[in-house]
Amino acid sequence: QVQLVESGGGLVQAGGSLRLSCATSGDNFSIEMLAWYRQAPGKQRELVAAINRSGSTNYADSVKGRFSISRDNAKNTVHLQMNSLKPEDTAVYYCNAATLKMGSIYSYWGQGTQVTVSS
Repeated sequence: QVQLVESGGGLVQAGGSLRLSCATSGDNFSIEMLAWYRQAPGKQRELVAAINRSGSTNYADSVKGRFSISRDNAKNTVHLQMNSLKPEDTAVYYCNAATLKMGSIYSYWGQGTQVTVSS
């Protein structure tokens, strides 16, 4: 089992920056992938950025060049630095951890943090 707690959301003007953090606890050793997803009202949850155990990253096209995901294994934390924010970035942002145990993949979610970008 893995527990995730997000922080860092809030209200920001367009063009501003926010940094989201997600602290993981529990079976950290089994975490293979950490990711940020977001869900805007009336829309499906979508992948924003992901980072694997070796540090390789993947980004949604809509955030490439503006967002950066990083992982601090010593502190069991993953961050999402969001720059040049746009109103369309407004959503609830969720932290996700994927673990691999006994050949099976398990997915864990945080409670979500609201990001609102005003125009």
